[in-house]
Amino acid sequence: MKRFIEAQERTQVSLLPACLDDFIAQDNPVRVVDAFVEELDLAELGFDGAQPAETGRPAYHPAVLLKIYIYGYLNQIQSSRRLEREAQRNVDLMWLTGRLAPDFKTIADFRHDNGAGVRNVCRRFVMLCRELMLLTQGAVAVDSSKFKAVNSRDRNFTPGKIERRKQQIEESIQRYLSALGTADRTLPLLEFGPRYVHLQDKVRTLRQQMRRMDEIRERLKSEPDEQLSLTDPDSRSMVSQAKGTEGVGIVAHEVTNVGSGRGQLTKTAAAARETMGRKKLRAYANRGYFNSP
Repeated sequence: MKRFIEAQERTQVSLLPACLDDFIAQDNPVRVVDAFVEELDLAELGFDGAQPAETGRPAYHPAVLLKIYIYGYLNQIQSSRRLEREAQRNVDLMWLTGRLAPDFKTIADFRHDNGAGVRNVCRRFVMLCRELMLLTQGAVAVDSSKFKAVNSRDRNFTPGKIERRKQQIEESIQRYLSALGTADRTLPLLEFGPRYVHLQDKVRTLRQQMRRMDEIRERLKSEPDEQLSLTDPDSRSMVSQAKGTEGVGIVAHEVTNVGSGRGQLTKTAAAARETMGRKKLRAYANRGYFNSP
């Protein structure tokens, strides 16, 4: 392969070891993440484990896990398992963590147990942007995102879903009863016995499901929005539409299980105005936030 740029042999031994810092450009965003996190007082911000325990196995410093969390946010890596793999093979993340590679459970527990601390870090970052005069315009854009819950669609119920499911079950029961009648008329006795038992089991199972649908329908009456999620009670079924791919900065955020943006504009815009420290603010939003009053 002459006349091409030649690669170095993978087994080539270097006289001097390579410095990991040489692989990270001076304008690489991970340097900003590192400098920002290193200047934070994580104990004051509310992170668990900022002060090491005197006994037991040494833990990862929360600064390391926070850097991984921010890196995942910047690079759209939400899965803790993917972040675990990236920490083992991604040079940027190796540099950021000093080649530490926490397992996915440690990363997931950090995010779960330090919600208040992460919100305080977001607030501190916005304050830094204000100090650097990066938030000088009196206008914000308000939009919403939907995040998938651990609750599957099959374990989320509304009155409409209950009625559709009951209709499907009734049709299935009728189909099995018809099959029983057909088998009774056409099959020999020795073949009809096993077939009869099999179809009766199917009908019994479907009738149990019908009783379960009735129980869930009664439970729905006590739910304020007539919606019930069995795995994750806080999750709600939401209509999803096409999303753009452009990334934007976040000044303020609010988590809600309301399925639409209607009625959320004032609260979100007021939070952004307070965060930016302005008396007046112009907010832009799409028609999904429309509200007549």
